[in-house]
Amino acid sequence: MLLKYLFILTLIILFVPPVRRFVFYLLVGRQLVKQQKQPGRGSHREGNIRVDNRPPQTDTRFKGGEYVDYEEVK
Repeated sequence: MLLKYLFILTLIILFVPPVRRFVFYLLVGRQLVKQQKQPGRGSHREGNIRVDNRPPQTDTRFKGGEYVDYEEVK
């Protein structure tokens, strides 16, 4: 008897989209909302711009590569 109810409940969850969305919200959605409400991990506020400095450029100029022989295919 219990197995029959579990089977029907599983079918409803699988094939009825509004029920599926509600179950997903119960299982995962609340945790996502909590994480979004927490302050950010970084120390930036809204409207501020953070720029990471680039490492200094080393003078490595491209001197060319090896010649690669190729064969034209027709």
